Amino acid sequence: MTGFIVKRVLQAIFVVLAVTLLVSYAVRLTGDPAVMLSQGAGSVTEQDLQNIRAGLGLDRPFAVQYLSYMGGLLHGDFGRSFAGGTSVARLIGDALPATLMLAFVSLALSILISVPLGIRAAVNKGKASDQAIRILSLVGLSFPNFWLALMLVLLLSITFPLLPPSGWDGPISLVMPALTMAIILSATNVRLVRTTMLETLSAQYIMVARSKGLRERVVLYKHALRNCAIPLITYMGLQFGGLIGGIVVIEKVFNWPGMGTLAFDAIASRDYPVLQGTVTVLALVIVVVNLLVDIAYGIVDPRIRTR
Repeated sequence: MTGFIVKRVLQAIFVVLAVTLLVSYAVRLTGDPAVMLSQGAGSVTEQDLQNIRAGLGLDRPFAVQYLSYMGGLLHGDFGRSFAGGTSVARLIGDALPATLMLAFVSLALSILISVPLGIRAAVNKGKASDQAIRILSLVGLSFPNFWLALMLVLLLSITFPLLPPSGWDGPISLVMPALTMAIILSATNVRLVRTTMLETLSAQYIMVARSKGLRERVVLYKHALRNCAIPLITYMGLQFGGLIGGIVVIEKVFNWPGMGTLAFDAIASRDYPVLQGTVTVLALVIVVVNLLVDIAYGIVDPRIRTR
């Protein structure tokens, strides 16, 4: 098991290095921050722009800028915002908890919705309840997340003023963004749970468990669902990456004080350090989650450790 973990950790380190290199290069394609910072300053010459770039350290070769960024990253220093001079680490420290809270609540809510519905659809294969659940999941897959978010705002904040439409106004503000993501995730997870449960319920050990007189609930949730755990753990762990990507859009729609809103604002102002730090941290979160999924996979199924 130790060798398996070391191998996965080395792979994760390589991925992080590749992501930081790509991000560092890609953010420089978003535009010239010197031009953005000089707007509203009246007549600006090319020499003025060069002076701004020199002050920001953007006149150095890309390789030098990247190595400097990586050196700071090893010490937890993401640099300072071009716009206000605030520490990027501080900005990320304020925004990351909100994003992680929204992500985990959305995923947990999705599991609470999709697992019972997926099991019910599998048990009632071909019946009306199965057809209804499959149709609902297909409809859920058809909704763009930003459209669903806007519809929930229209319904729950304007038509029926039950929830705040945006921002942070206590835990109640978490309901709509988490519900939006949970609905999108559940549409896929229901179909996955249904498919894996159908395969498991046809196994011989399930028939033996039923022949022993075990209650159907015990057979389904203790025996069948446990053996469905491997594909479910793997997929939901990988799904976390897509969840983080989707949250970036959802945060902007709901003006959620998380990493997505921070990244959007950084793009608008061409704030390289903030955008670079935000994307790097989100990538690190995804890599760590996938690493934990790989380790959990190896614990659940020892055969995986030899691959």
